Amino acid sequence: MSNKKFVKDIMFEIFEYPHIPYWFNIEQVIKVIKAFFIQTQKYTEPLVVLVFDEKYNLLGTVTPRDVLKKLKLSLPIEINKEEPMVWDSFFSQEIKKIIHKPVSEIMVPAKHFVEPSDPVIKAAYLMISYDLAVLPVIREKKKLLGLVRIIEVFDVISEELLKNRSNFY
Repeated sequence: MSNKKFVKDIMFEIFEYPHIPYWFNIEQVIKVIKAFFIQTQKYTEPLVVLVFDEKYNLLGTVTPRDVLKKLKLSLPIEINKEEPMVWDSFFSQEIKKIIHKPVSEIMVPAKHFVEPSDPVIKAAYLMISYDLAVLPVIREKKKLLGLVRIIEVFDVISEELLKNRSNFY
């Protein structure tokens, strides 16, 4: 099935996504997300910001969802559906403290990788098992070459399934 396709066939350049250094704080990440995805209207899915160290090694990724999950901590435990939430209660002193915390507190660490010669099915397995929207593609010595997105993995696997559907009956 998708063993016919390899990661190198579907990977893409990392420069399609914004990059930030690990020392950025959450407020800076918010500004990058707004500038890159919202103001330029580059809605390249998934909306991911790549986090690098000073040697340009990928440390992890951050999404708007990661930011909102962290901000959720300052919300009341239960929101009353009859009473609309007041903005002022959301923008508390706690939020102001949170946005100055380092990006490392919300980033998803890059722990899983594939190589260009790996089959797409391996990328699918890792992405599903670890709930990843993107998967770094590396070569020996952990040199980052690109990324694989779940949509391309889905496309390859679904294409094979549809091509070979007669085998399922």
